[in-house]
Amino acid sequence: MGMSSDAPSSVIVVGGGQAGLAAAHVARTLGLEPLVLEAADRPAGSWPHYYDSLTLFSPARRSALPGLPFPGDPDGYPARDEVVTYLGDYASRLDADIRTGRRVERVTAGPGGLDVLTTGGERFAAPMVVAATGAFTRPHHPRPPGLATFTGRVLHSAGYRSPKGFEGRRVVIVGGGNSAVQIGVELAAVARVTLATRRPLRFVAQKVLGRDMHLWLAWTGLDSAGWARPLLTGGKGTPVFDTGAYRARIATGAPDRRPMFTRLDGDHVVWSDGTRERVDVVLLATGYRPGVDYLGGLGALDDAGRPLHRGGVSTVHPGLGYVGLEWQRSFASATLRGVGADARHVLTRLLGRARAR
Repeated sequence: MGMSSDAPSSVIVVGGGQAGLAAAHVARTLGLEPLVLEAADRPAGSWPHYYDSLTLFSPARRSALPGLPFPGDPDGYPARDEVVTYLGDYASRLDADIRTGRRVERVTAGPGGLDVLTTGGERFAAPMVVAATGAFTRPHHPRPPGLATFTGRVLHSAGYRSPKGFEGRRVVIVGGGNSAVQIGVELAAVARVTLATRRPLRFVAQKVLGRDMHLWLAWTGLDSAGWARPLLTGGKGTPVFDTGAYRARIATGAPDRRPMFTRLDGDHVVWSDGTRERVDVVLLATGYRPGVDYLGGLGALDDAGRPLHRGGVSTVHPGLGYVGLEWQRSFASATLRGVGADARHVLTRLLGRARAR
């Protein structure tokens, strides 16, 4: 059961979320026959597992995958469940072989290119493989000093769903990105919440002259300008897209923002000024790392498990590519609005390599 390794127009896409579906669509437009292997029971990626109130940080008109506009108000900000529905609709319209319940265990070099083995024992082969599982499948769990002694609850934002169960608690959120602030503002309605960050929060206007900031980033080319990356990801603080509501809430102290704590000690947090405070929950809004362990045996990863690539094209194997990695080619690479362009870039180059061989 599998695709023939001698079929020159075949490509295996690992992952059926936004990146994998975009890659499958682009593959079809290039005349390829994609096989999509998705570990879950439906092609929706990580979206069904995000917190209940999550909304996109870009408007619907800038949040569509290639070939299918996002329904509803083009200037609205779709909610999590709307994205899940959209991805399901997108998958149903794709002329691609999508197989759910297939978790990829490893990818190895084979006589026809690359061999893919699933945990269920199925084997597939193709000249090209696109790894599309790298953005939000492996939560990053830093270990702040004293974490082993902390007697309260520790969870990653990947495990957060709603404020239920946090009523009256003292919560410290580690991280200051969009999700950290969105969760912090929501929790502050029922709990006492602090955002602990190493750098100040840097609020970026969601709209400028009536247009969403993501449109300006695309129009100006800052989306993909390498020199602009420090401005968009760091600079004087982590950027948070805001209509003004988040800044106003933090100004009132609900939630408040403080410099990163020094350590945890039992059921207390020790702040940078030396004060101690009892804390019930530490919530790590600390992002994700690439979830591509199945490529380790191929030698495609560095010592930290990160893909060795240039613009999403593997520098190790000529038939291997990636779609959906954070900052793969642009600020939008790990988002709905960015995966289509990256998929075209990667697959065009993989196909050129295959034809040259």
